[in-house]
Amino acid sequence: MSITASEYFRAKLECEIDVMEVAESAPGTWIVVDTRRQSSWDHGHIPGAVHIPTAQIPALAEQLVPAGSRVVVYSWGPGCNGSTFAALAFAELGYSVKEMIGGIEYWIRNGLPVETAAGPVQGAPDALVTAHTA
Repeated sequence: MSITASEYFRAKLECEIDVMEVAESAPGTWIVVDTRRQSSWDHGHIPGAVHIPTAQIPALAEQLVPAGSRVVVYSWGPGCNGSTFAALAFAELGYSVKEMIGGIEYWIRNGLPVETAAGPVQGAPDALVTAHTA
């Protein structure tokens, strides 16, 4: 059975979320999950995110993410499909899940804060990526 382009893009939009939509969502709307390796997490992550590397989702999700939670997963950026594998793992466990397109790369490029071992850091927005100015 083949689907139309309209059906494909409608389904795709149901499974993806933009960086700014995540950033501007009310607190508690999503459980944000960083699916990268420990070294990447240590380098910097979205404040308040939960760290579960993709391969560990089947073993750790139920311990760290309450059943019924709305989950957003992210990895490095658009050149990495780690968050796609992570979204699939959460979906197969029965979670409502969306993949944050652009990953942490576009989070940073939008000038949003990142938590590091030294504390939060925030750069200037990249004008080529966003009109976001605050």
